[in-house]
Amino acid sequence: MVQPTIPPYSYSGLFRFTIRPFNSWALALKNASSPRKALDLYSQMHRRSIPFDSFSILFMLNSCAPLHNSNLIAHLHSHILKLGFISHVYVATSLLRAYVLASFNYARKLFDETPERNVVTWNIMITGYSRSGDINKAHALFEAMPLRDVASWSAMIAAFMNNGKLNSGFSCFREMVASERYKPDQLTVGLALGGCAHMGSLGLLVGKSVHGFMVKNGWGLDVKIGTILVDMYAKCGLLKLACIVFNLMQQRNVMTWTALICGFAQHGYSEEALSFFEAMQDIGVRPNELTFTGILNACAHRGLVEEGRKYFNMIEQNGLEARIQHYGCMVDLFGKAGLLEEAYQLITTMKVEPNVVIWGSFLSGCKEHKQFEIAERVTKQLLERIEPESDAGVYSLICDLYVLNGKWDDAERVRKVMVGQNVRKVRGSSFITRS
Repeated sequence: MVQPTIPPYSYSGLFRFTIRPFNSWALALKNASSPRKALDLYSQMHRRSIPFDSFSILFMLNSCAPLHNSNLIAHLHSHILKLGFISHVYVATSLLRAYVLASFNYARKLFDETPERNVVTWNIMITGYSRSGDINKAHALFEAMPLRDVASWSAMIAAFMNNGKLNSGFSCFREMVASERYKPDQLTVGLALGGCAHMGSLGLLVGKSVHGFMVKNGWGLDVKIGTILVDMYAKCGLLKLACIVFNLMQQRNVMTWTALICGFAQHGYSEEALSFFEAMQDIGVRPNELTFTGILNACAHRGLVEEGRKYFNMIEQNGLEARIQHYGCMVDLFGKAGLLEEAYQLITTMKVEPNVVIWGSFLSGCKEHKQFEIAERVTKQLLERIEPESDAGVYSLICDLYVLNGKWDDAERVRKVMVGQNVRKVRGSSFITRS
């Protein structure tokens, strides 16, 4: 068959077509630097009557899916139907994935109407139901699958973990391992380990078991899995094991260092956290926003005011933007040190709107250091902006400040509001998990 002759064409100096087969356009779509560039190429193909093949459609869908634009995906869907490519299983699967990101209702309709489904199609829908929060439907689909692969188990485990069903996620992982038909890959193991840090002693037990599975099967510690292990052990307080894994890793990235820094800071080892931060900088690893959160937490734990100021200023010096959690750490640090004026100035000059956590930290500092005058600057405004039922802790703080300052009428007024709304400060609690 004689291929059509395409006139010389320049696309922003990036592509130049002379006499080439039309699948060169598919390659251009695949390599487009942005969805907009892909759409421009797609329009050019229409105007020039360039024949579309399944690869052109496939690459176009993959390029536009991240836009989450349901109208655009619906337009491409119409074109796919017109060209007769809906029967191509890979095109249909990519269309389904695009709809899951743009409009899950359309995705469900397409899934129901698709005559030929492969395992990838089912996996996409499990992920879609997980994203929409319908974990029961995701599990029902998983159970109904005629055929599963490792990605199916990973999708189901991720669905449980991402929706807070950690015990179910661990049970699913154990079922997968026990079946001996499907061997977990690094994604599956990473999902299981990711939930361990949030499960206390039970999560630690599962995490050690998963780590043992990796060692038994001769897995190396790549950056991703090694970082997850460091994070798990550090969050669970097993800092020595976290360091052992860290030292065994051949390669580390900023997330690896950050996991170690945040773990040591969380458990009160501030000097060690700061030492790790300096070592990270010495070898040229640039910190990210989370790294600075860990470092500022470490400073707040030990009352290291000068260090806190230095590291806070380093955020902007590293080309980053201070987030609300960074401001929160600094307000906590200044509040504990009795530097309430400095804390107040920081809050009033924040680039983001201060939240109730920051105001609560500020008022706690005022209460601790009996700085009633500066607390008065914010209490009236704060009472107008917060809700008793959702911010009971702040209401209790304001009430305590009025009492300590001898302003009984104001304290009684706040109490009446709390009683009228049936507001009670949530009590702290703890539990012990028995294995």
